[in-house]
Amino acid sequence: MAAPRNIDKPMLKATAEAWETISDVVFRQIRQDIISGALAPGTKIKLEQAKEHYSISVSSLREILSRLAMENLVLAEGQRGFEVSQASRKELEELADLRTLLETHAIGLSFASGTLEWEGRIVAAHHKLAAAERKLLAGDASRTIDWVRYDWEFHQAIVSACNSATLMATLSSVFDRFQRYHMLAQSFRGKAVVDDHKLLFELALKRDVEGARAIIRRHIQSGVEHVLTSGRIG
Repeated sequence: MAAPRNIDKPMLKATAEAWETISDVVFRQIRQDIISGALAPGTKIKLEQAKEHYSISVSSLREILSRLAMENLVLAEGQRGFEVSQASRKELEELADLRTLLETHAIGLSFASGTLEWEGRIVAAHHKLAAAERKLLAGDASRTIDWVRYDWEFHQAIVSACNSATLMATLSSVFDRFQRYHMLAQSFRGKAVVDDHKLLFELALKRDVEGARAIIRRHIQSGVEHVLTSGRIG
């Protein structure tokens, strides 16, 4: 199994609450390692080796991997253990369709009830995203991880006034799984994605629902085409 990057190891406390906290930290770390590509599609997750990397018991690790299997990020292979889910064109297109459905619906709800504080979140999120994108356009590939985080924060800010925790949680999961394909493509989409974000920002502040929905549809479909053009997805 490819070794993921190191993470902080919390101090162990002999309480159920502490163990739950450690499990949550490791769950997020393994999930991020899969989405970022540090754990590549098809990687066999050897429990003994993973236990050492993530400083957690095998039983807790099994529970975490089972949770990730529910998001289709991991495949449970019965007695043979676990494997990082393969990437496929079919899943990419399915995730794109689902993200489009969820995000365009959330936009309508959010634009209808957004407050001045909601507008402030959008302004702040776009400021950070635009700064990272300027660095990427200038050739600073080290900002890719920042861009991934700020990209989600921007899209999240736009729909954050939808008043549905279930919708936000589902969209977050689908967004991450979709983003995994962009990380596997290993290239930034360039000025076109920057222009999409700028226009989406302007339309959000104008509360132009149909205009924003049109941009989202184009934005997501362009992302699919970019990933497929990379040649890294079967």
